[in-house]
Amino acid sequence: MFTADLLKGRRALVTGGGTGLGLAIAGRYAELGADLVLVGRRADVLDDAAASLAARHGVTVDAISCDVRDAIAVDAMMDRAFATRPIDILVNNAAGNFLARSETLSPRAVDAIIDIVLKGSANVTLAAGRRWVSAGLPAAVLCILTQSALTGAPYKLPSAMAKAGVLAMIRSLAVEWGPHGIRLNGIAPGPFPTEGAFGRLRPAGTEMPPPEAGVALGRTGKPAELADLAAFLVSDGAGYITGEVLAIDGGRRLEGAAGPDLAALRGWTPAVWDSLRGVGRSASASTDEAKPAIKDRS
Repeated sequence: MFTADLLKGRRALVTGGGTGLGLAIAGRYAELGADLVLVGRRADVLDDAAASLAARHGVTVDAISCDVRDAIAVDAMMDRAFATRPIDILVNNAAGNFLARSETLSPRAVDAIIDIVLKGSANVTLAAGRRWVSAGLPAAVLCILTQSALTGAPYKLPSAMAKAGVLAMIRSLAVEWGPHGIRLNGIAPGPFPTEGAFGRLRPAGTEMPPPEAGVALGRTGKPAELADLAAFLVSDGAGYITGEVLAIDGGRRLEGAAGPDLAALRGWTPAVWDSLRGVGRSASASTDEAKPAIKDRS
């Protein structure tokens, strides 16, 4: 079904689209003919990605720096994006995550992840949705979740809470906005190694099972595999699918909420956990492509 013009004439906005899985999704959309709007906080990263994609695929790629946590900034960003012509695909990919014992989490640490993941996704989705509904435009929204949205996740509580909230948003708006021709779906990836991804969920100096442990297919995922699923879900071929979440994990979710990592995490000493506190703080500062551990998504 992936013909070269599958998404021709479409325009997709991807948050966290400068690197990692967001960039992989944006690249696949461009291959299939879609014009793009890449959104993130680091203008230099976005500009480089936009120039590369435009040159490689011959599509129009705009880059807009924006902190998705800031609703006012998001609305201004959306005005700018729609000024050229409306977007009709939205991918909520910006996120953040880190490992921590939940009883040690500060309110600031919880807020940092919830503000990025839940509030950020809501800010962008509602800003786009207001414009679609007002103009009578159909659209497709895709949210990149985690397995924790379905199962919970020990030692990753803020992310699990936030992603579960995004899942509730998908299912709520799928019903409310369905009559307007707006579809919302999600993807719950398993382990997808990308640059910097395992640095915080698989810290150096700690003993963890290999990332493919507990995966029925015996390997980690390839970004191209997730990007293909992301392309299908926003295409007309998925026109009767809304309010759903598809897992792409090689069967890992069948292992349970934490999978084979749980025994290792339970065995860490307080000294090991204390050594990771700085890692968690640096992760909380990221909203998108700044390499928080968001790509393992397990």
